[in-house]
Amino acid sequence: MHDTSRYRGHARALLALGLPLVGSQLAQMLLHVADTILLGRYDVTALASMVMGSSYFFFFFVMGTGFGNAVIGMIATARAQGNQTQVRRDTRMALWLSGLYSLAVLPAFLFSEQVLLALGQRPELAAGAHSFLLVAGWGMAPSMFAHVLRGFLSALERTQIVLWVNLLSLVVNASLAWTLIFGRLGMPELGVRGAATATVTVQFLTFLGFAFYAHALPALRDYQLFRRFWRPDWPTFAAVARLGLPVGLTSLAESGLFIAANIMMGWVGTIAVAAHGIALQITAIAFMVNLGLANAVTVRIGHFFGARDAQALAEAARTGVFLSIGFSAVAVSLFLALPGPIISLFADMTKPEAAEILALGVQLLTVAAVFQVFDGLQVVALGLLRGVHDTRAPMWIALFSYWAVGLPVSYLAGFGLHLGGIGIWSGLVVGLVVAAGLLMRRFWRGPALSNTAWTAVARRPGRSA
Repeated sequence: MHDTSRYRGHARALLALGLPLVGSQLAQMLLHVADTILLGRYDVTALASMVMGSSYFFFFFVMGTGFGNAVIGMIATARAQGNQTQVRRDTRMALWLSGLYSLAVLPAFLFSEQVLLALGQRPELAAGAHSFLLVAGWGMAPSMFAHVLRGFLSALERTQIVLWVNLLSLVVNASLAWTLIFGRLGMPELGVRGAATATVTVQFLTFLGFAFYAHALPALRDYQLFRRFWRPDWPTFAAVARLGLPVGLTSLAESGLFIAANIMMGWVGTIAVAAHGIALQITAIAFMVNLGLANAVTVRIGHFFGARDAQALAEAARTGVFLSIGFSAVAVSLFLALPGPIISLFADMTKPEAAEILALGVQLLTVAAVFQVFDGLQVVALGLLRGVHDTRAPMWIALFSYWAVGLPVSYLAGFGLHLGGIGIWSGLVVGLVVAAGLLMRRFWRGPALSNTAWTAVARRPGRSA
């Protein structure tokens, strides 16, 4: 029989590490929620434009976050092995890769209107989203850098600062967005461009806040994170890319399914896009809880993997899964009990189109209650696998689950069966169920927990860098 006190210890450690990360994820999510609420009260076309533009930005953002997500497990493993030099090398090369990626995708934002028109979006939505993206695109680099530094600080269990910086960013963003969207306090009325300007400003401030903390805190000075930052380290560059690219593609596979749902909602109509955007924001808030937990799980698993403690690794993994199920059950209860009041928080109910948005949004939240548990399980499974540096197989599982299964179901149910938005969201349910099952199976029955996996964990000696 397993010692329950050990599981209680793992739960306390995961919550101590994970709750600040959950809070920071929710703060990041609330940045977009604040924009959604403000634009929902400003103009429904502006709201739909921001939803479309944010989805377009997010498509490229999640691909780039692979480097920051991958180094969480790498840094936790190197730290467990007492290899400070490798911690610095991993982080620095992740920053290099993030910067190069940001430059590579910049043209996608400058020519976003043409891309959206080619995808069949209505001209007014494409033009509005393009106006948003011309500003928002310049925030890709600072957001990528901030994400890597967030992973660095999380892996070193400095999660409190991550929470406080993101909470401060939330306050700054809400104030700036209100001022610039509506033209308050003598500022010009910029509408959707005001929301983008506020977001980019906050992305720069978040990056600078993390960088200053990582450089100035005495306890972190031994890592000398920015020492000879310009010096290349090609073996580590290749190692981070080898782990990070599959992580980015895995995240892109899942988010790509939701973005494809956005595009298909655009074919249904502006009301459908607005209702979809609101419902997606609400479900994303619940998802952020599991995402923060998944990052904490990656740190803990990466530590035990580096220390070669198989028993503690398995116990921490089980604890993470149970916590995820508990968090998801709370979200399901709220979605089923209070769908109308929750949707009403995000839309101006005095507008003539509000009743249609509310009706469709309530239906979508009911569907979301079905996939909530599986959404949490799949992201925690990814956190477990990243902790043991297993990223390639999860990429193929995600591509199969979301694009070979989920996307066809969304299209066929939405348009073949003429179920509209409900049909499109049914594909999300199927894709997440398949992904959760296969990813959990990969961790518990795959090579991650085999004896051969432990022989692959070794210190990565190298020159001082």
